[in-house]
Amino acid sequence: MAERSTAAVDVADNSGDEPLTAQADKATADGAAQTQETADMKTPDTGSERTGTEPAIATPELHSGHKLARRYRLEECITRLDGFSSWRAVDEKLRRAVGVHLLPADHPRARSVLAAARSAALLGDPRFVQVLDAVEENDLVYVVHEWLPDATELTTLLAMGPMEPHDAYQLVDQLAQAMAAAHREGLAHLRLTPGAVLRTSTGQYRIRGLAVSAALRGITADRPQRTDTEAIGALLYAALTQRWPYESAAHGLSGLPKGIGLLPPDQVRAGVHRRLSELAMRALVNDGATASRQEPPCTTPDELARAVAAMPRIRPPEPAFASPPEYQPTSYQQGSYGRAISRPGPGVTQLTPAPPAPLESRTGRVLKWGVAALLIAALGLGSWQIADKMIGRDNNRTNDPGLSQPEDDEKNKDKKATPPSGKPVSIVSAVDFDPYGVPPSEKPAEIGNTYDGDLSTSWTTNWYGSPDFGNLKAGLGVVLDLGEVQQIGTVDVSFLGGSTSVELRTAPENADGQPASHTEFTKVAEGTGTQVALKPDKVVRSRYVLVWLTHLPPSGPDQFRGKVAEIKIKS
Repeated sequence: MAERSTAAVDVADNSGDEPLTAQADKATADGAAQTQETADMKTPDTGSERTGTEPAIATPELHSGHKLARRYRLEECITRLDGFSSWRAVDEKLRRAVGVHLLPADHPRARSVLAAARSAALLGDPRFVQVLDAVEENDLVYVVHEWLPDATELTTLLAMGPMEPHDAYQLVDQLAQAMAAAHREGLAHLRLTPGAVLRTSTGQYRIRGLAVSAALRGITADRPQRTDTEAIGALLYAALTQRWPYESAAHGLSGLPKGIGLLPPDQVRAGVHRRLSELAMRALVNDGATASRQEPPCTTPDELARAVAAMPRIRPPEPAFASPPEYQPTSYQQGSYGRAISRPGPGVTQLTPAPPAPLESRTGRVLKWGVAALLIAALGLGSWQIADKMIGRDNNRTNDPGLSQPEDDEKNKDKKATPPSGKPVSIVSAVDFDPYGVPPSEKPAEIGNTYDGDLSTSWTTNWYGSPDFGNLKAGLGVVLDLGEVQQIGTVDVSFLGGSTSVELRTAPENADGQPASHTEFTKVAEGTGTQVALKPDKVVRSRYVLVWLTHLPPSGPDQFRGKVAEIKIKS
């Protein structure tokens, strides 16, 4: 009998419960790198980790075009190693690219891979590449995860040269905060290499491979927090120096000279930001490094995140403005009237300026201005006479009792707004609305709780690292379908968990369907609190109503999320 788990989709809320690893099978490792997996294996991973000693197992013989669950079509094999393979695939149901890890169901690590994938999926943190499904089917175990075609690997960024201080600061700050959140839920990465870090077009760093990559390779660690902290320190070191902080070359980067130990980044490369150099050494101090200042070492991602927060913020570099092009004189200025008059030298015939045109004389100029004034006066008189006749015609038409009302008034008569009645407006259906998500949804299974009449149930967002969604998105919310265009008088929203900021947005009255972006909705009201009454300043008619959350309440240490208990609409 096939066993199936809906990994990152339709996962119930577990606020206040035990860590996520206790809700799924226990996982000791976590991660999933895809491209350059083979290259990573050529160089031993650093850090206090040990790998399994299972015998080599044949990788399942699959090929491009093979379908899993009649849905995921395999396209390109990225890695084939130690009994498992990683693929770029297509989800034909949702028409999007995904990544798939495959291994035989009887593989010694199949159980741990499933447990790691399900634990990572329950985290639901957008700073990580999301696990979408973890399945055991027939003789195969496969894990489906996001595929970000527009993101760039940190390996590629490091190959281009050392990072600017602001970019390196953003790297260590975002990675430390993300891994601190993961470790609070009992999840570790253990294989945090440049190939496991992606940067999106918006500058956001995403970590792939939480639990899965290490589980696929049988990697464990006695001190997982220390291992991940040292890995972040190594990435910061590489970003500052374009060198791997060990003697062996790895990930396309040359190592340090042998026999000299681990030098601080500012001694490896001139111009390195001193505080960032010290921060990298504090994260790597566990491996024998000595910080240039006597701060304590950072042994956990949470300590590293606090150390980054204590630093003065590093501002981005000023934009470089190109110097303006050299001034080029116009053709008029290049003529005889644009040149400076100079005395001719001996033997040079002086050019005499050409006589002015006939109308350039004083008498000609007077004549020209006189003609222009007469033309202006004639045009003004004609315009006044035309306007007077049109106004008189309109007055006669308005005062004529035999004329009917304009046709447009008849067409719009039934559209005239009525005063708010306070009567309930039925909600036909609702959908979660996250245009920034991949996939563009968030907890869709809970969306019916927003209008079920029960205040004890709710639709909750994922956890984020700050009230403004961790700077990942402008907001998210719920789109309510009223079935037909109706008048919107008041929308009452009840929240759980704390004061929440929310906007009321409506689609155009003549919209053919639900808009795809929140900017296509018009903001008509906003408010903050746990019981918010959103009332537009003027009467609004629409079929689609968007309740758009913009600021989340706290839901634990360094965690924020929203909970919508009930939405009621009145005309």
